Amino acid sequence: MTENKRKHLRVRSINLLYVGVYDKNVLIKQGMGRTLDVSESGIRLETHFPVDPKNIVQLSIGLKDELVDIKGRAVHNVPGSSGKYEIGIRFNRIKKSSLEIVKKYIAAFMGDMKRKGK
Repeated sequence: MTENKRKHLRVRSINLLYVGVYDKNVLIKQGMGRTLDVSESGIRLETHFPVDPKNIVQLSIGLKDELVDIKGRAVHNVPGSSGKYEIGIRFNRIKKSSLEIVKKYIAAFMGDMKRKGK
């Protein structure tokens, strides 16, 4: 059994998102993707292109009725199914208001899981 080294609880979540990839403040790639799971400090997403860890990633994520803008860096890229990539993003710039929305979303998800008995 492997030890969980994560600092924050990660919840499965499928939401659409916009991905902008920047190199020295210049947009070099953009596209749509979807979240696979979310935590207070990072996100795992699926998109059609890999992301170099040296680049800054700007995400706009729809969480329930809220739109959250977050910046981070890729910590891993894994080729997934159908030519897509699973990318782990560690947040490095998140506004306090955006973090509160993420926390609220995770808490609501956990509340739904408890009500369903999972």
